[in-house]
Amino acid sequence: MISSSRRKAVEFVLDHLVWLLLAVVLIVFSLTVPNFAQAGIYANIIEQSTFVGVMAVGLAIVIIAGNMDLSVESVAALTAMATGILFCSHGIGLGYAFTPEWLVVPVSLVLSLAIGAIAGLINGFFTIRLKMNAFIVTLASYIWIRGLVVAVSGGRSAQDLAPPLRWLGIQTLLQVPLIAWIAIVVFVLFTFLLAKTPFGRHVMMIGGNQVATYRAGIKVDRLLMWTFVLAGAIAGLAGWLLAIRTSGATANLGTGMLFNAFAAVVIGGVSLKGGVGKLPGVYAGVLLLSSIHTAINLMGLPAHYTQVILGLLVLAAVLLDTVKHAIRQKFI
Repeated sequence: MISSSRRKAVEFVLDHLVWLLLAVVLIVFSLTVPNFAQAGIYANIIEQSTFVGVMAVGLAIVIIAGNMDLSVESVAALTAMATGILFCSHGIGLGYAFTPEWLVVPVSLVLSLAIGAIAGLINGFFTIRLKMNAFIVTLASYIWIRGLVVAVSGGRSAQDLAPPLRWLGIQTLLQVPLIAWIAIVVFVLFTFLLAKTPFGRHVMMIGGNQVATYRAGIKVDRLLMWTFVLAGAIAGLAGWLLAIRTSGATANLGTGMLFNAFAAVVIGGVSLKGGVGKLPGVYAGVLLLSSIHTAINLMGLPAHYTQVILGLLVLAAVLLDTVKHAIRQKFI
């Protein structure tokens, strides 16, 4: 019989393994990579984690609920392009303005969240209402939404975002970009939502055993629909932040972010089986990937090394997920 203290210790180690790995990686890089151990480099790592990190939050929620959403990258690109077209003054930008000028910030944000939520609602409708496979539905959305971005832009770009939005993109707080603080707030908010609210507990239950959750009287379909809507809206926020950081949008903006977000989610301890995962671990996964990317750049190695390491980390994380599941079965 496993003691309660030993069970808690095993659970703690399993839940925080990625943070331990991140600490080891940062220490090793700080000692071995030239110019890595600088406040500016650490701030840059946090900034690089912004867009993939926000996107990973929505993706993690869907996966914890036992589904998949491959469309988040394209949704982010669509909201970035919508922001660029409406509020940029050069290229294909229409340069819409408001009085007072600062209104462009909440208007563009609400628009991005709404576009993302609608995309999530479409995914949820086909997956939940029509009982179609989430992988296929969201893969199709990944393709057609990216095609829509190219169609509405004509392959051209929008530049020179409205001044209040540009201001957000360049401001810092404690040497960390303001947009990175927005990402941290998103992680904190949804960590609380998943850990301390009935919604979060029910999402965990659905991912663990959907049939048992339904028999417990919980409205499974409604909650699953909300996970897709949230994933879309959060991806919309990621696209809005991306447009702010680049002061515009291009048709291929954000390409490849899905794979980094998925890697961060898996490395962060979210089980692909559903029902297991915590957002702080996902954030650690994002920081880990950004740290590796930064170290590779500082060492002057070819960019494809990042992809090799990323693939190996994902493979290792999936293997670790299987091992952790076996450990939980034996000790917890």
